[in-house]
Amino acid sequence: MWGSGSDGLAAALAATGGVAGWLGIALVRARRRHRTALEERGWLLERERAGAAEAAVHAERARIAGELHDIVSHNVSVMVVQAGAAREVLAVRPDQAAAAMAAVEAAGRDAMTELRHLLGLLAPAADGSDSLAAGPLAPQPGLARLGPLVDRIAFAGLPVEVRISGEPRPLPGGIDATAYRIVQEALTNALKHGDGEQAEVTVRYADGSLRVEVLSSGPSVLTGAAPRPPADGAGRGLLGLRERVAVYGGDLDARRRLGGGYRVRARIPLDRP
Repeated sequence: MWGSGSDGLAAALAATGGVAGWLGIALVRARRRHRTALEERGWLLERERAGAAEAAVHAERARIAGELHDIVSHNVSVMVVQAGAAREVLAVRPDQAAAAMAAVEAAGRDAMTELRHLLGLLAPAADGSDSLAAGPLAPQPGLARLGPLVDRIAFAGLPVEVRISGEPRPLPGGIDATAYRIVQEALTNALKHGDGEQAEVTVRYADGSLRVEVLSSGPSVLTGAAPRPPADGAGRGLLGLRERVAVYGGDLDARRRLGGGYRVRARIPLDRP
């Protein structure tokens, strides 16, 4: 009888051990499947982010191409008009003809500078269509139009103080438009994400470069306040601005400030050939 009871207990223990072992194996397999699913999900998310970033770059390059088309077309139109005027007065008013030809030379130089910066970077559309379809020949926004931009932002609820240092001077069309877009994007983000009660824009004309900085106030990251997206300049708008600035050999930095708010700072060389 004792032997029979011992055998039954041993069998029960063996069965329990078998069940525990099976459960352990099942748990390990379930954890492995869960880890694999997480890794696959992370890979898919990373791939999606990379695809979104690439699409943003392509979209921004297409927009740059459109702006370049406007700049070059505008300059060529000026050249045609001024060349015609010089031909008309060449015999009777040589001084006016010389002034007209100087305007032709300046417009041609500006157009060639823009082409030199951009050629080789912008590719045609994937479907082979002409992405530079003719449009209005109006010059692109530049730093001269900061006033209306600041007024619009202030009217929407974000007061902006503008500081200009150095001696302002004419800029190449593409650089002028890029500087304007930097300020526009930074102020729009500050207004959209509610970064405090004010913003400061500083434009500095240095000897060999143009520097643009936009500071916005806001809650300190040290207080635990939720940071506004995108963090550290990872948004599509700022990604596109980095592309623009890089075209001219410059750099752009965008990040949250420890004391609160956000900072966007860019340096664009002005002495590149």
